[in-house]
Amino acid sequence: MKLSVAGNPVQLKSGALQQLLAFASLVVLVVFFSLSSSNFFGFSNIVGILLSTAVIGVLALGSTFVIITGGIDLSVGTVMTLSAVMTGVFITFWGVPVPLGILGGILTGAFCGLLSGLSVAKLKIPPFIATLAMMMIAKGLALVISGTKPIYFNDTPVFREIALGSLLNSIIPGFKIPNAVLVFFLAAIIGTILLAKTIVGRYNFALGSNEEATRLSGVNVDKWKIIIYTITGLFTGLAGVLMASRLNSAQPALGMGYELEAIAAVVIGGTSLSGGKGTIIGTVIGALIMSVLTNGLRIMSVPQEWQTVVVGFVILLAVYADMLRRRKK
Repeated sequence: MKLSVAGNPVQLKSGALQQLLAFASLVVLVVFFSLSSSNFFGFSNIVGILLSTAVIGVLALGSTFVIITGGIDLSVGTVMTLSAVMTGVFITFWGVPVPLGILGGILTGAFCGLLSGLSVAKLKIPPFIATLAMMMIAKGLALVISGTKPIYFNDTPVFREIALGSLLNSIIPGFKIPNAVLVFFLAAIIGTILLAKTIVGRYNFALGSNEEATRLSGVNVDKWKIIIYTITGLFTGLAGVLMASRLNSAQPALGMGYELEAIAAVVIGGTSLSGGKGTIIGTVIGALIMSVLTNGLRIMSVPQEWQTVVVGFVILLAVYADMLRRRKK
């Protein structure tokens, strides 16, 4: 019995078409904003777009796994913040070496994902409610642990280099692409391999396509749900480390709202909210679309409140397009 929906040629065509449409939308946005402002296509602005994509992009990569199962994770924004705070606690307060502090931050995200997975799989709490509860728990813990104050990494300047340093510049002088961008694309490659080449990906798609049929075929559905939510947590923890490095501080009040941008990037990239369909490449394109749109509107001096309105309409259109695809199918 084939559990992976990837073997369905109709879905492959549909997925490829959706990716093509998303990429075409990205190109249209880039051309439009380039014609609207000569500053848009400058090297420094492009680097800024990529840097702003890195954190949301990594969050979106993790969210892709859960959404493909037909679930949702509303906690990624605040869990990212908690992971950043714990990274600060490990490195700044406890004096842990930077690599171990980074690992601790990532594992904090994984642990939160594990708890969400247990709530969904074992306690049978709907994903929306389980992750909403985790969102509030993570938000509260971040504020309590930090004492509601930012944690700065001034005594460990090497930590800032994780996101804002440029490994490529040391190899190709003048090519100052921040390390956070490299981490994002490396995470995308790992995510692609997990979805396309491993048993995790096969069961991920199977759960989203028909969970009951997957269960009846002898698959331990609860086990794989927990694993998938934990993987989402790992990506979320990594996003927390990148955010802390980029700001050179762990800001306990940040996080709320990031989950909506991450989910929007996933849906814009073609992942279906009903589950069973999605790609990492599509999510990368979706994250870039969100960043290009926000950056372009800012360069055109569109007020912040209207930027939010435009992004909201884009999300609405993306969800409606997903509904139309499901109806045709």
